[in-house]
Amino acid sequence: MATGVDSFEDPPAEVLAEAAAAFGLLASSARLHIMWTLARGESDVTGLAERVGGALPAVSQHLAKLKLAGLVRSHREGRRMVYFVDDPGIVTVVRLMVGQMTARADAASASVQALRRTGA
Repeated sequence: MATGVDSFEDPPAEVLAEAAAAFGLLASSARLHIMWTLARGESDVTGLAERVGGALPAVSQHLAKLKLAGLVRSHREGRRMVYFVDDPGIVTVVRLMVGQMTARADAASASVQALRRTGA
């Protein structure tokens, strides 16, 4: 059985379960924001909390879940733990989905503005 993403055959149940679990983790807007931020470069917990506007303990818990799922990794720099995404495929998926939703929101906003200009 072919297992590549270009294949038309169904992937094994275990692969689908892992993918569903990863998407489940990314279904949280806070975790998605963390992944988006880490896709741009590594950061420690404090920097992430400031960037995503979350409380330090909450961001730390989100990172623990993402790390357990293998979506992020970390390394120590002195006293700090620095987190990063080292899987280009995960970065691509996050950027693609957020990009698509941004494009849709922009298009919807443009449509509303056009309607307002015409007085409809």
